[in-house]
Amino acid sequence: MAVPFSIWKRILIFIYYLITEGKIQVRNYLLAFLLFSSVALFAQSPQKIGYVDSQVILTQLPEAIKAQSDLDALTNLWSDQVDSMQLSLQQQYADVQKQLATMTDEQKQLKQKELIDKEQQMYAFRNQKFGQPNGEIYQKQETIFAPVKKKIYAAIEQVAKDEGMQFVFDKNGDILLLYADSAFDITFKVLDNLKRGK
Repeated sequence: MAVPFSIWKRILIFIYYLITEGKIQVRNYLLAFLLFSSVALFAQSPQKIGYVDSQVILTQLPEAIKAQSDLDALTNLWSDQVDSMQLSLQQQYADVQKQLATMTDEQKQLKQKELIDKEQQMYAFRNQKFGQPNGEIYQKQETIFAPVKKKIYAAIEQVAKDEGMQFVFDKNGDILLLYADSAFDITFKVLDNLKRGK
Protein backbone atom coordinates (compact mmCIF):
# COMPACT_ATOMS: atom_id res chain seq x y z
CA MET A 1 0.00 0.00 0.00
CA ALA A 2 1.51 3.32 -1.08
CA VAL A 3 1.72 6.32 1.24
CA PRO A 4 -0.93 8.93 0.24
CA PHE A 5 0.33 12.23 -1.17
CA SER A 6 -1.33 14.22 1.65
CA ILE A 7 0.82 12.41 4.22
CA TRP A 8 3.96 13.12 2.19
CA LYS A 9 2.95 16.75 1.97
CA ARG A 10 2.56 16.97 5.76
CA ILE A 11 5.88 15.22 6.32
CA LEU A 12 7.70 17.59 3.96
CA ILE A 13 6.06 20.64 5.58
CA PHE A 14 7.11 19.36 9.02
CA ILE A 15 10.70 18.79 7.85
CA TYR A 16 10.75 22.26 6.26
CA TYR A 17 9.55 23.74 9.57
CA LEU A 18 12.27 21.92 11.52
CA ILE A 19 14.98 23.16 9.14
CA THR A 20 13.81 26.76 9.06
CA GLU A 21 13.47 26.87 12.84
CA GLY A 22 16.99 25.47 13.19
CA LYS A 23 15.73 22.36 14.99
CA ILE A 24 17.66 19.91 12.85
CA GLN A 25 20.71 20.11 10.68
CA VAL A 26 20.68 19.49 6.93
CA ARG A 27 22.26 16.05 7.28
CA ASN A 28 19.47 15.03 9.65
CA TYR A 29 16.97 16.34 7.10
CA LEU A 30 18.59 14.21 4.42
CA LEU A 31 18.55 11.19 6.73
CA ALA A 32 14.87 11.74 7.51
CA PHE A 33 14.08 12.15 3.82
CA LEU A 34 15.95 8.95 2.93
CA LEU A 35 14.24 7.10 5.76
CA PHE A 36 10.78 8.28 4.68
CA SER A 37 11.63 7.46 1.06
CA SER A 38 12.68 3.96 2.08
CA VAL A 39 9.45 3.49 4.01
CA ALA A 40 7.43 4.58 0.97
CA LEU A 41 9.36 2.31 -1.39
CA PHE A 42 9.08 -0.71 0.85
CA ALA A 43 5.63 -0.05 2.29
CA GLN A 44 4.44 -3.43 1.02
CA SER A 45 6.76 -5.34 3.35
CA PRO A 46 7.21 -4.65 7.08
CA GLN A 47 10.52 -3.06 8.04
CA LYS A 48 12.37 -3.69 11.27
CA ILE A 49 14.57 -0.90 12.55
CA GLY A 50 16.83 -1.22 15.58
CA TYR A 51 19.18 0.97 17.49
CA VAL A 52 22.10 0.52 19.84
CA ASP A 53 23.51 2.73 22.55
CA SER A 54 27.22 2.72 21.74
CA GLN A 55 28.07 4.33 25.08
CA VAL A 56 26.62 1.32 26.92
CA ILE A 57 28.62 -1.06 24.75
CA LEU A 58 31.86 0.90 25.17
CA THR A 59 31.47 1.08 28.95
CA GLN A 60 30.68 -2.63 29.38
CA LEU A 61 32.72 -4.44 26.73
CA PRO A 62 36.02 -5.61 28.30
CA GLU A 63 38.06 -4.93 25.14
CA ALA A 64 36.70 -1.38 24.94
CA ILE A 65 37.39 -0.80 28.64
CA LYS A 66 40.98 -2.01 28.15
CA ALA A 67 41.43 0.18 25.04
CA GLN A 68 40.12 3.22 26.92
CA SER A 69 42.43 2.42 29.85
CA ASP A 70 45.44 2.22 27.49
CA LEU A 71 44.46 5.52 25.90
CA ASP A 72 43.97 7.17 29.31
CA ALA A 73 47.40 5.95 30.46
CA LEU A 74 49.02 7.49 27.38
CA THR A 75 47.08 10.73 27.85
CA ASN A 76 48.14 10.91 31.50
CA LEU A 77 51.79 10.24 30.60
CA TRP A 78 51.88 13.04 28.03
CA SER A 79 49.89 15.40 30.27
CA ASP A 80 52.38 14.80 33.08
CA GLN A 81 55.23 15.60 30.69
CA VAL A 82 53.54 18.87 29.66
CA ASP A 83 52.93 19.74 33.33
CA SER A 84 56.56 19.00 34.17
CA MET A 85 57.76 21.21 31.32
CA GLN A 86 55.44 23.98 32.48
CA LEU A 87 56.63 23.77 36.10
CA SER A 88 60.26 23.81 34.97
CA LEU A 89 59.60 26.86 32.82
CA GLN A 90 57.85 28.68 35.69
CA GLN A 91 60.79 27.92 37.98
CA GLN A 92 63.24 29.27 35.40
CA TYR A 93 61.14 32.43 35.02
CA ALA A 94 61.22 32.90 38.81
CA ASP A 95 65.00 32.35 38.91
CA VAL A 96 65.57 34.89 36.13
CA GLN A 97 63.35 37.43 37.92
CA LYS A 98 65.53 37.12 41.04
CA GLN A 99 68.74 37.65 39.02
CA LEU A 100 67.56 40.51 36.79
CA ALA A 101 69.16 43.23 38.92
CA THR A 102 72.62 41.67 38.62
CA MET A 103 72.47 40.83 34.87
CA THR A 104 73.89 42.78 31.99
CA ASP A 105 71.65 43.65 29.04
CA GLU A 106 73.33 40.92 27.01
CA GLN A 107 72.67 38.32 29.72
CA LYS A 108 69.04 39.44 29.97
CA GLN A 109 68.55 39.01 26.22
CA LEU A 110 70.23 35.59 26.32
CA LYS A 111 68.02 34.40 29.21
CA GLN A 112 64.92 35.82 27.54
CA LYS A 113 65.74 33.92 24.34
CA GLU A 114 66.31 30.69 26.33
CA LEU A 115 62.95 31.07 28.08
CA ILE A 116 61.12 31.80 24.82
CA ASP A 117 62.75 28.74 23.19
CA LYS A 118 61.71 26.49 26.09
CA GLU A 119 58.18 27.87 26.02
CA GLN A 120 57.96 27.21 22.27
CA GLN A 121 59.25 23.67 22.81
CA MET A 122 56.56 23.08 25.43
CA TYR A 123 53.80 24.37 23.13
CA ALA A 124 55.18 22.35 20.20
CA PHE A 125 55.18 19.19 22.34
CA ARG A 126 51.63 19.85 23.56
CA ASN A 127 50.45 20.48 19.99
CA GLN A 128 52.26 17.37 18.70
CA LYS A 129 50.57 15.19 21.32
CA PHE A 130 47.14 16.81 21.76
CA GLY A 131 46.62 19.17 18.80
CA GLN A 132 43.38 18.65 16.88
CA PRO A 133 42.87 16.87 14.56
CA ASN A 134 46.33 15.44 13.88
CA GLY A 135 47.73 15.09 17.40
CA GLU A 136 49.27 11.76 18.31
CA ILE A 137 46.54 11.08 20.88
CA TYR A 138 43.87 11.09 18.13
CA GLN A 139 45.98 8.82 15.93
CA LYS A 140 46.55 6.46 18.87
CA GLN A 141 42.83 6.49 19.61
CA GLU A 142 42.10 5.32 16.07
CA THR A 143 44.78 2.62 16.27
CA ILE A 144 43.81 1.38 19.74
CA PHE A 145 40.05 1.31 19.06
CA ALA A 146 40.20 -0.08 15.48
CA PRO A 147 39.97 -3.79 16.53
CA VAL A 148 37.22 -2.97 19.05
CA LYS A 149 35.18 -1.11 16.43
CA LYS A 150 35.61 -3.94 13.95
CA LYS A 151 34.35 -6.47 16.52
CA ILE A 152 31.38 -4.27 17.49
CA TYR A 153 30.36 -3.67 13.86
CA ALA A 154 30.53 -7.40 13.16
CA ALA A 155 28.34 -8.13 16.21
CA ILE A 156 25.82 -5.44 15.20
CA GLU A 157 25.62 -6.92 11.71
CA GLN A 158 25.15 -10.45 13.08
CA VAL A 159 22.42 -9.45 15.57
CA ALA A 160 20.66 -7.33 12.93
CA LYS A 161 20.62 -10.31 10.56
CA ASP A 162 19.43 -12.66 13.32
CA GLU A 163 16.63 -10.22 14.24
CA GLY A 164 15.68 -9.56 10.59
CA MET A 165 16.39 -5.82 10.86
CA GLN A 166 16.99 -3.65 7.84
CA PHE A 167 18.35 -0.62 9.73
CA VAL A 168 20.26 -0.17 12.99
CA PHE A 169 21.09 3.30 14.24
CA ASP A 170 23.48 4.46 16.94
CA LYS A 171 21.57 6.36 19.58
CA ASN A 172 24.71 8.31 20.57
CA GLY A 173 26.04 9.04 17.09
CA ASP A 174 25.43 11.97 14.75
CA ILE A 175 21.97 10.64 13.94
CA LEU A 176 19.22 12.22 15.96
CA LEU A 177 16.44 9.90 17.12
CA LEU A 178 13.23 11.77 17.73
CA TYR A 179 11.54 8.63 19.06
CA ALA A 180 12.88 5.20 19.90
CA ASP A 181 10.68 2.28 20.91
CA SER A 182 12.65 0.27 23.45
CA ALA A 183 11.33 -2.92 21.85
CA PHE A 184 13.84 -2.30 19.05
CA ASP A 185 16.81 -1.60 21.33
CA ILE A 186 19.35 -4.33 20.54
CA THR A 187 22.20 -2.82 22.62
CA PHE A 188 22.27 -5.63 25.17
CA LYS A 189 21.86 -8.35 22.53
CA VAL A 190 24.92 -6.93 20.74
CA LEU A 191 26.78 -6.71 24.06
CA ASP A 192 25.79 -10.31 24.87
CA ASN A 193 26.95 -11.40 21.41
CA LEU A 194 30.30 -9.69 21.99
CA LYS A 195 30.77 -11.20 25.44
CA ARG A 196 29.94 -14.70 24.23
CA GLY A 197 32.54 -14.24 21.47
CA LYS A 198 30.35 -15.25 18.55
